[in-house]
Amino acid sequence: MSDKTILVIGTYDTKDDELTYMSDVIRQQGGKVVTMDVSVLGDPSKPTDYSKHEVAEECGSTIRAAIDAGDENHAMQIMAKGAALLTARLYSESVFDGMVVLGGTMGTDLALDVCAALPLGVPKYIVSTVSFSPLIPAERLAADTQMILWAGGLYGLNSVCKASLSQAAGAVLGAARAVQVPDRDKPLIGMTSLGKTALRYMVSLKPALEERGFEVAVFHATGMGGRAFESLAAQGAFACVFDFCTQELGNHIHGSNISAGADRLTNAGKAGIPQLVAPGCYDLVDIVGWKEIPEKWSGHLSHAHNRLLTSVVLNNDERRQVARAHAAQLAQATGPTALLLPQHGLGEWDREGADLHDSAGLNAFYDEMQTVCPDNVEQVRIDGHINDPVFAETALDIFDRWCAEGIVKR
Repeated sequence: MSDKTILVIGTYDTKDDELTYMSDVIRQQGGKVVTMDVSVLGDPSKPTDYSKHEVAEECGSTIRAAIDAGDENHAMQIMAKGAALLTARLYSESVFDGMVVLGGTMGTDLALDVCAALPLGVPKYIVSTVSFSPLIPAERLAADTQMILWAGGLYGLNSVCKASLSQAAGAVLGAARAVQVPDRDKPLIGMTSLGKTALRYMVSLKPALEERGFEVAVFHATGMGGRAFESLAAQGAFACVFDFCTQELGNHIHGSNISAGADRLTNAGKAGIPQLVAPGCYDLVDIVGWKEIPEKWSGHLSHAHNRLLTSVVLNNDERRQVARAHAAQLAQATGPTALLLPQHGLGEWDREGADLHDSAGLNAFYDEMQTVCPDNVEQVRIDGHINDPVFAETALDIFDRWCAEGIVKR
């Protein structure tokens, strides 16, 4: 098994023992280690491979400036910026294969920036006293960040925290050895959807697109999936997108915690990526299933998907808001955009005869969309349901035309 190199990051003035312990475990397992100190006031017991001075200088600052900032928050933001820039540069120079950051709240704040600076596929682990805590906003999590709770590890080594630290060391080294980095040579299609009980187009579209020589990644549009999709779109990772479940946008504008962020439905367009869009499950807002339904949704129909997730059905005015939000986001697109509008429904639960069917609500949404749809968007009305074969066939017809015209690059 070939050796892999792990970048170990932390404040070596206060957590030298813990960071050194993790490094020793990695070496004992046959890995190599490079170290980065992100301290401000103190110094490590022995020099690290990348000093705190190099970290600060990477973002055009100095340790003296961090000290003179007068508070730990400002100082750590200087170090976070420098660490993110330095880590990204070192990875581009093939200095390391995976990364682990150790910290409390200060170190975790920095770690989130460092992880976000690395591309998808680079093993990135955070060992934190606040792992999985509500202190960590979803929008700051890179798509493939892994977190391990640093139990019993606020100060000094003990058998409890060694259990966490040794697992983290083994996990990041194992991930670096096992990871299959995304194949950038094959053109990638980004697709959004929900489970097959609600949306099924991917079942036929994925093999059809693969037969055409493309790779297809389907993202689960339940908040974090949309964030990953938008992150990759912003990086220009996709040759084309089939963004057929935009429900997260409705979640966001109606205040749900299950949000992919304010930039949902924008990054592919801003990057000029050709995009096929359909407002799949636009009529539902997801809320946390194990919490009491908020008062604002009293009187609304709801569907308990499982113990984690409940979907609330929007009324006509709320659906019109969702239509306007789609129009505002799509208006920012600089690349070709086709909006597919199946006239018989946009989710299995709203099909005629199903429990959540509401023809008046669908008409309200489409009437508003007709009024507000921006000129840069081609509207394609389909005589069928989003789960009918005609929907996937129409999408493929447009995609094939774009390929023939050179709009989608192979």
